Amino acid sequence: MIVVNLDVMMAKRKISAGELADKIGITPANLSILKNNKAKAIRFSTLEEICKVLNCQPGDLLEYRKGEQEDE
Repeated sequence: MIVVNLDVMMAKRKISAGELADKIGITPANLSILKNNKAKAIRFSTLEEICKVLNCQPGDLLEYRKGEQEDE
């Protein structure tokens, strides 16, 4: 399972969900889906914007965990 560690990076950069959503141009609702590991996909353009704003690498945000099942 791919885990999105967006909340960890947001805490490190001290940025709110609303502020990040505004800076990357997505709705707070869509950011929440991504942040809570409910997203099934992410556009590279969105990932790039998140990395730009949070000054991080994609690997800082995405993690593969072997053997974990999805909630559904």
